[in-house]
Amino acid sequence: MTMLRLLLGDQLNPRHSWFEAVDPNVLHVLMEVRQETDYVLHHAQKILGIFAAMRDFARQLQSTGHRVRYLAIDDPDNLHAIPANLDRLMADHHATTFEYQAPDEWRLDRQLADYVQTLAIPARMVDSEHFLTRRDEVAGLFGARRHWRMETFYRRMRAVHGVLMEKDGRPAAGRWNFDAENRRSWSGMPLEPPDSRPIHDHRALWASIVAAGIRSFGQPRAGDFRWPLNRVEALQQLDAFVEQALPHFGNYQDAMSTQATRLFHSLLSFALNVKMLSPREVIARAESAWRAGKVPLAATEGFIRQILGWREYIRGVYWAHMPAYAESNTFGHQRDLPAWFWTGATRMNCLHHAITHSLEHAHAHHIQRLMLTGNFALLAGLDPGQVHRWYLGIYIDAFEWVELPNTLGMSQYADGGLLASKPYVSSAAYIHRMSDYCRGCRYRRDKHVGDDACPFNALYWDFLARQRTTLAGNPRLTMAYRQLDRLPGPRIAALHAQAVRLLDTLDSI
Repeated sequence: MTMLRLLLGDQLNPRHSWFEAVDPNVLHVLMEVRQETDYVLHHAQKILGIFAAMRDFARQLQSTGHRVRYLAIDDPDNLHAIPANLDRLMADHHATTFEYQAPDEWRLDRQLADYVQTLAIPARMVDSEHFLTRRDEVAGLFGARRHWRMETFYRRMRAVHGVLMEKDGRPAAGRWNFDAENRRSWSGMPLEPPDSRPIHDHRALWASIVAAGIRSFGQPRAGDFRWPLNRVEALQQLDAFVEQALPHFGNYQDAMSTQATRLFHSLLSFALNVKMLSPREVIARAESAWRAGKVPLAATEGFIRQILGWREYIRGVYWAHMPAYAESNTFGHQRDLPAWFWTGATRMNCLHHAITHSLEHAHAHHIQRLMLTGNFALLAGLDPGQVHRWYLGIYIDAFEWVELPNTLGMSQYADGGLLASKPYVSSAAYIHRMSDYCRGCRYRRDKHVGDDACPFNALYWDFLARQRTTLAGNPRLTMAYRQLDRLPGPRIAALHAQAVRLLDTLDSI
């Protein structure tokens, strides 16, 4: 009598109730399959990190007495599809029941739901025990409303879970949100904390991935891989962040610099998204540091908003609107990604730095994603589906439930404003204000027309002009359209001509 339990690569939570007791009749199954490596082109570190973390997790389970069957990428018994492997394993081990944790991605949820309908043995899906909300909770809050605003959901979550709240039910210091105070640029001080993440040597694993013929892009960094592989390492990273970086996170969470790759960001998203850490403990750790007087409230609130608010909210948007949401394209954008999205070989210093950094480290912080690559993609009219697949592939923390609505809704405004209150677009002025990228760039941030004019400038104004019918009524764009209307006709024509030239030569800018 054998119960077979499937664990996916983003379900590496050793504190799940499945593991509270050892049962010799339970077989836990983990598998490295081409189904998961090949459905989109992934960054080398993403493949390497998930496989290495899965292997570490399997060893943990075995060391505590659990039965584990691990199908490695080069295992001769590996059929490289989840259903096919499950069929074989169930036959080999005479399985009498099957269980799996709720997948976080719609395609896997659908695949496994369909699969269990074919089984002749009892099967059930259990909760992953990770999130603070149910899949349908955000939809239940907003219902048929046209706009689903995160701030509404976030305040409700603060109150329900008692996070950063006073005893009388008011928010700490009488304020829900300190976002307006968390927008400083970084001049070099305070110093960026040292990178406390572990260093792993995964050259042997990487060799097996390459030998298996798996395609990828970006640098594998197999000899000095810097991402946590288990809960112990993830907790160490959390402690280091709270002690060294969180005190400054609020002020500089939107800042960008060529002189610092991490600034004061936590880089905990990979550990969170594969469930080495729970959002509850991350939130509690940050709040405890504030209550102990070690971290300013504005910094703590800004960080917690990303976990308690944005992360849970985005998941709710995803489950409420899939699978149709993946086809969102309110502007009808169809232009292909420029070749330099895959190489970083553009003369725009900001995008060169953000993309080459992403290729090197499989990571960029949220403003680099939103206001550099995302901003450019929207202004240039790039196909949002292609943009989505690029983001899903290049970032080690990108899983579709969190990446897709962030890309299509927040970054590309492809859902027509369901998620974001406005398109997040800007000219060079914002990039200059929040970074040092414009310094030494081949293009001039203060020019709009000409061979040396920053491409963001003409593309920004042309985008607003092109989308006036759709966007002019948006109250958050009133000032931008007033500025556009003050431009003389010949100036608008020159900006349009400049934008057309840029769009015709995207691969070479």
